[in-house]
Amino acid sequence: MFYWFLRYVALGPVLRVVFRPRVMGHENVPETGGAILASNHLSYADWLFMPLTISRKVTFVAKAEYFNSPGVKGWLQKKFFSGAGQVPIDRSGASAAEGALATAKRVLAEGELFGIYPEGTRSHDGKLYRGKTGVARLALETGVPVIPVAVVGTDVVAPPGKKFGEFTRPHVRYGRPLDFSRYEGMENDRYILRSITDEIMYEIMRLSGQEYVDTYASVAKDEAKKRSEKADKEKAREVEAPGVAQAGPDTKAS
Repeated sequence: MFYWFLRYVALGPVLRVVFRPRVMGHENVPETGGAILASNHLSYADWLFMPLTISRKVTFVAKAEYFNSPGVKGWLQKKFFSGAGQVPIDRSGASAAEGALATAKRVLAEGELFGIYPEGTRSHDGKLYRGKTGVARLALETGVPVIPVAVVGTDVVAPPGKKFGEFTRPHVRYGRPLDFSRYEGMENDRYILRSITDEIMYEIMRLSGQEYVDTYASVAKDEAKKRSEKADKEKAREVEAPGVAQAGPDTKAS
């Protein structure tokens, strides 16, 4: 009930009136039954705008810490995230990835829509990065269709690293359902998983218009951080260098 309260009373109307998000291809989302919504990930606001554009509830996985923090703040946080359609990762598995997969399968088995970001993390520069194969494994193990989704403009509304950005009208575009039943029983073939994932990412790229980079987003972020730190050190040395050069003659003269 809280999900629908947020969507139709507390939060949804405000976002619709202020940002007026545009939608294209919403008819590609099935009216009933489980389906995977595989989206690009430009901003923390993506999970707010995408569900607003369709009538069905969309469930995402979130860190378990959001649901088990102590105190009043933890209780409010749990209520907000669960009410906003997010569920904690099942930690009974050997890893967080396996836990997310188990949670997703449970949601899809109940005939619900499950949202996933194949890149695994937000893009730091607006480019589309290589998808992780979890989305392909999930599609093969559940047999549900994959709907490619592109959310555009959220990185302007809420840029990475900032709480607030500039006003724009976000666009949400849904592609045609992708059916991978031809690969049934091949969920343990890593080449098949990579092929399926690349096909999904191609459709997301086509819908979003983003430049595609065949590198994982987490790796690209680390490399960008290292370059930034190196540049900062070089600037610091350039600032210090004139002072050192000037001190030289004074020392000799003394």
